[in-house]
Amino acid sequence: MTTRILATLVFLAVLAAAPAFVPPFEVRVLSLFCFWGALSLAWNILGGFAGYWSFGHTVFVGVGAFVPGVIVAKLFDGGGAELMPLLVLVGGLVSAAFAGIIAWPLLRLRGIYFAIAMLGVAQVTGELSAAIEWIGGGVGLSLPDAVPAALAPEAFFHYIFVGLLALTIGAAAWVRGARFGQGLLAIREDEDTARMLAVPTEGYKIAALVLSAFLTGLLGATYGFSLGYITTDSVFRTDFSLNMIVHALLGGIGTIAGPLLGAAVMVVLTQVVLGEMLNLHLFATGALVVAMVLLAPQGFLGLWRRKPRAQREPGP
Repeated sequence: MTTRILATLVFLAVLAAAPAFVPPFEVRVLSLFCFWGALSLAWNILGGFAGYWSFGHTVFVGVGAFVPGVIVAKLFDGGGAELMPLLVLVGGLVSAAFAGIIAWPLLRLRGIYFAIAMLGVAQVTGELSAAIEWIGGGVGLSLPDAVPAALAPEAFFHYIFVGLLALTIGAAAWVRGARFGQGLLAIREDEDTARMLAVPTEGYKIAALVLSAFLTGLLGATYGFSLGYITTDSVFRTDFSLNMIVHALLGGIGTIAGPLLGAAVMVVLTQVVLGEMLNLHLFATGALVVAMVLLAPQGFLGLWRRKPRAQREPGP
């Protein structure tokens, strides 16, 4: 356990130091890894640990991004850059509150029904953000430039995304090691049996959704500030939810390292290997997912942990 903690701290320290010794493009790639890794790991708290796959997790990205935008537009007339940390926190808290509101009716559903219901919530919320003039999603909302003069924008947001990645890793590790996490794993394996064994299934599922939404909302709010100008189409994106699932699935769903590994593979593939061929991104993603489902349904970590047949089977 101590070795894993030290390795994680060294890994995060190297990421944080990247702007000092790598070019801006590589910093941007590493920032995308931190963003997608944290998003996928936040999704994994609900989808991987509890087994409740959400096809509409992008709703929390959108809510997290829109809340600071609306506050800035209505209360600070486009200003308030110095309040960015507080606004990001408010975005996360509102996302968590929204998750708490929808949790009770939606978490009564299971399997594909819950997944589709979450997709519907995301679609409806996105349409409302575009249709309600007071929110301004159809036209767009500006967020103030909060980057200090001493830092380049890519370095500033890189540091924040590294911090959010560290927070998400810490939260996921705590959940996995706590009784709460063991209860989520029991729900994933057999919810009815878990309930008979006195696991508070309803409370655990709601807590997992709220925590996942809070972390996702923090990332969405920071993403909105990094864009500087947000619209419904830029933050309520269906591909956000798809990418979270793909990253967790590729690396190893229900693990901590898996979503990070999947995010790293896909960011390198789409930003570096296929950086000049944008039309191949979806094809490459789909082909890789199909290959992994057929060859390694437990993800890259499943391949790594797979033992040779001679070690798995006892001798005569």
